[in-house]
Amino acid sequence: MLLKLIVCIIAGLGAGVGTGLAGLSAAAVISPMLITFLGFPAYEAVGISLASDVLASAVSAYTYGKHKNLDIKNGLVMLLAVLVFTLVGSWAASRMPNTAMGGFSVLMTLLLGIKFIVRPVMTTKETQEHKTLRQKVVQSILCGILVGFICGFVGAGGGMMMLLVLTSVQGYELKTAVGTSVFIMTFTAFTGAASHMAIGGAPDLSALILCVIATLAGARGSALFANKAEPRTLNRITGVVLAALGAAMLIVKFLT
Repeated sequence: MLLKLIVCIIAGLGAGVGTGLAGLSAAAVISPMLITFLGFPAYEAVGISLASDVLASAVSAYTYGKHKNLDIKNGLVMLLAVLVFTLVGSWAASRMPNTAMGGFSVLMTLLLGIKFIVRPVMTTKETQEHKTLRQKVVQSILCGILVGFICGFVGAGGGMMMLLVLTSVQGYELKTAVGTSVFIMTFTAFTGAASHMAIGGAPDLSALILCVIATLAGARGSALFANKAEPRTLNRITGVVLAALGAAMLIVKFLT
């Protein structure tokens, strides 16, 4: 029980910091730790991760929105496209042999962390203001299609893919990109958690409660910090956190 307590708290806090600071999905941190150190079945671990993501993403989105770093309108458009094409990607994956890419999300986390350190996102909110409504809607739909299909096809990488396309393709500054990403993740995580529990039944209740509370605490604290930090400082800290989490998860995957 002591080992479970320690692992769940560390995993939850790490996932929460990643969510509140950079929109990282909790599944990238919690799942491998529960599987590696506690011997959880993969399906149950993912269900707990997704459930932990719901409140953490919701409180992060609220915090970013309160500081005017959330684009709800375009986020809703992108959300719809993500949900639809996650199903399309899942169907395509079921028709293809050997499509498993378990290290995709972990590797992306590491590389994106290095990218934020080397080339920080210094875009301002004025970049979005110069775009027409049509441009914003079209970009949101196309990016949602890309993120949704990859998530459904590969089964991982949602938070990182959204952060990447929102900053690199749509030109969001980092805070608004993270705020919009966690807003979308609130709904995608809820959908995923509900489907996992409907199919696989209720997960380990104590592990679920510990992970949810720890993830929520980590997300709340890191989101508050992120919204007050200077853009360049936030880029560097986000990069270090992502790179460290990515490297740690690569080590965990190597041990399994």
